[in-house]
Amino acid sequence: MALPTLSRLQLTPDMNICRTLTGLWQVSGGHGRIDPTAAVKNMFHYLDAGFTTWDLADHYGPAEDLMGEFRRQLLAARGKAAVDSLQIFTKWVPQPTQMTKKLVEENINKSLRRMQVESIDLLQFHWWDYGNNSYLDALRYLSELQKEGKIKHLGLTNFDTQRLKIIHEAGIKIVSNQVQFSIIDRRPEVHMIPFCQQHNIKLLTYGTVCGGLLSEKYLSKPEPRKEELNTSSLKKYKNMIDNWGGWQLFQELLNVLKQIGNKYNVSIANVAVRYILDKPTVGGVIIGARLGISEHIQDNARVYEFSLDADDTEKIEAISRKSQDLYRSIGDCGDEYR
Repeated sequence: MALPTLSRLQLTPDMNICRTLTGLWQVSGGHGRIDPTAAVKNMFHYLDAGFTTWDLADHYGPAEDLMGEFRRQLLAARGKAAVDSLQIFTKWVPQPTQMTKKLVEENINKSLRRMQVESIDLLQFHWWDYGNNSYLDALRYLSELQKEGKIKHLGLTNFDTQRLKIIHEAGIKIVSNQVQFSIIDRRPEVHMIPFCQQHNIKLLTYGTVCGGLLSEKYLSKPEPRKEELNTSSLKKYKNMIDNWGGWQLFQELLNVLKQIGNKYNVSIANVAVRYILDKPTVGGVIIGARLGISEHIQDNARVYEFSLDADDTEKIEAISRKSQDLYRSIGDCGDEYR
């Protein structure tokens, strides 16, 4: 199976990515026990299907170690060209404390060792506390490491528009910001997308299928009880749906997405992902993988087999107009973490 050309994006002059990123948050715990051997074997399946771009983080449990082992096995089995076909994005998520060059470099070196790479393709930086503006110091040191070759490109994770503007005005080159963005959570449309359009910054989105809630599995089903929400993702995004408009409105949305899916012979999740991929400045959508437990490789590939027309979009927009404004209740991108 090979993905079509339109599944690719030239994110930077030297880096072409798959617009469906395989996310490894789900190996960090709260999604079932991950067997490392089965996980690495499963990673070959994703690569062979054309999903070459990976999203991980220093705090996603064994994610960086799994990537290192995957690269080692891939090099041994298929050679350097196969390894070079990967795009590996990781995150550094420090505690908000005073930043020094030594502290920053030690943490980046740790990720380099774990992933067995000489340079990080995209280092996505997260900061928990805007009251501590040392995030600017951290980014300046990361920029120095970029000049030294340890990092190829700098991105952000869950930064709001105000802080993104401050970072841009400080002269720090940012190529992407990773944010929650879905039919349910459309907060990036308020301020983030206009700013990113103006400054050529791409969005890498997560939560786009709401942890699997945007699927046939929940269509025409009663509202799940708390004990049925048995993964961290389900708990997180069910809470988002509650704030957005509740289960009844969510069922209306699922029915509309199912109708659109039937029109193109694709899944509800495919429609939800296609809708966000078509938004301005969106570079890619991150879809989590429970490596060695379940995979949705073939279904994920079908996102590139159809396009939404104006009628499809209007049907989705009509449901959105009935929902609560999450920007008003939660705030800008990432504000739920602060």
